[in-house]
Parts: sequence; structure tokens; C-alpha cells
Amino acid sequence: MKQLYRFFRLPSGDRQLLIKTFILLSLIRLGLWLLPFQRLRQFLDLIRQGNRQASQIQPTDPDKIITAVNISSRYMPGGEKCLARALTTQTLMFWHGYSPQLHLGVTKGEQGEFEAHAWVEHQGQVVIGYLADLSRFTPLYYPFWKGVRL
Repeated sequence: MKQLYRFFRLPSGDRQLLIKTFILLSLIRLGLWLLPFQRLRQFLDLIRQGNRQASQIQPTDPDKIITAVNISSRYMPGGEKCLARALTTQTLMFWHGYSPQLHLGVTKGEQGEFEAHAWVEHQGQVVIGYLADLSRFTPLYYPFWKGVRL
């Protein structure tokens, strides 16, 4: 109940951003589960193209976008998923006139298991998906990924 009270005390623009973020994060999580990655990318491209002009009228501070993604992630069933968070952050930042870069990396864990991680950088800084040992992940540079704008 305390969170709901705090939500309604937020300024209208922050509430709208939080709602938009939660809906987008939900759609991306569902898309990652149901669609081939290429289809999801096409879907996100359509969303980005349709909303970029409208959102550039009302620029939003990147920190507010990151906060909205972090808050929305906490209330997402199934826990936080780095790829969904990264795609959501990238899409929202793109809508608001920024040029974030999505990175996917892979590594072997201590027991030899495959691990993957997604993060977003903006102006050379990791804005979402930061890990203290991020350098252990080898970025993916496969032909299907290279040059793809998500």
C-alpha cells in the first residue's frame, strides 16, 4: 500500500513514464518468450519509429528512464531479466532522442556453464546492466548482430 501511495504522489509525467515503462517491459518480456529475436527486433523498430517524433517534444532525463526501468523490473513476475531491461532502456532512451548502444556478451562460468549478459551504454557509460566483472563477458559480433540497431 505504501508503494501505491508513493506512486500517486509522483508528478504526472513521472507516473506516465513509469506506466509506459512497465507496459513496454511486459511486452518485451512476452516477446522474448513468444517470438524469434528477429521478429521482436522488427516489432521494436516499428514502436521506435512511431514514437520518436512525439517523445522528442518532451525530453526526459536519462536518469529518470533508468529509474523507471529499475522500478518496473522489481514488480515484474519472474524477476529481473537483463535482456528485457536492456531492450526496454534502449527503446525508451531512443524515444527521448538519445543514442544508446545495446551490448550482448557471453562467458563461461566457474563450472564451465554458458552465461550471457545484456547491458546498455550511453556516452561511454553503462546505464543499465552494470556488473563489477562486466569485462569477463566477450561481446557478440556475429554477422546477424553486427550493425543491427535494436
